[in-house]
Amino acid sequence: MTQLPNDLNEAIAQAMEATKAALNDGYTRLQIEIVVPDIELQAQTLAKQFIPVLLEEGTQLKVFFPDTGAAALARRDWQDVSFKIEDIGSSRSPVDKKVESEDNCFLLIAPSAVEVAQAEKLSNLAGDRPVVILIPKLEDVSIVGIGYAARQLRERFLNTIESCYYIRTLGDAALYRCYPSPWQVWLETDGQYQMIAERPEKPVGDTLERILAAATGADTTDSSSSPSEATTTAAPRRKGFLSEVQKFLRALSS
Repeated sequence: MTQLPNDLNEAIAQAMEATKAALNDGYTRLQIEIVVPDIELQAQTLAKQFIPVLLEEGTQLKVFFPDTGAAALARRDWQDVSFKIEDIGSSRSPVDKKVESEDNCFLLIAPSAVEVAQAEKLSNLAGDRPVVILIPKLEDVSIVGIGYAARQLRERFLNTIESCYYIRTLGDAALYRCYPSPWQVWLETDGQYQMIAERPEKPVGDTLERILAAATGADTTDSSSSPSEATTTAAPRRKGFLSEVQKFLRALSS
């Protein structure tokens, strides 16, 4: 059974192994999500650590950033790299002009819901070539919307992406998935994390709330929290994975 990582370096190492395993199993649309509330992950720093796993495959890699500024910064900071760096495109410079026949793997770094159309187009242009999305924010209801259009987007694109690595902090709990393991819910008790549930599909909304309530005895009648970010108030946060990751991320951001 895969264990929760102790810090961000271990999380990235796990994500790299999960990505390799999913690629070897034939998945071509993958995403890696590390979600820690109130902390902005530095996408370029994480990407630099993550890229070697794709280069190990002997691929002709192309790296996409969500805008021209981020792409220009990466070109400045990453000297003499063996891969090309692009932005995901705009009306003046569309993404379809940036996907070339010799490219055989694509890494898309930190796209938001603003770039969801370009991300979908890139994935369609890639065909059966792998597209790996690192720390995406593609499903923002305020931008993507709700109702029929949002359902179409999920069915047409978002649901075709395999979450090969996912970790989200939920107060004293964590929602976790490291391919090929199923989705897991972990809870910190007396300073130790214990897995309290496994599910074949990502548990969200009422399902997640029921899992946490069963483990903590919490009242689930309060529906004010976001369905995908349910929390438990069973105990104050203790030292452990959550605090160590947050400390590490603050060091990155300083």
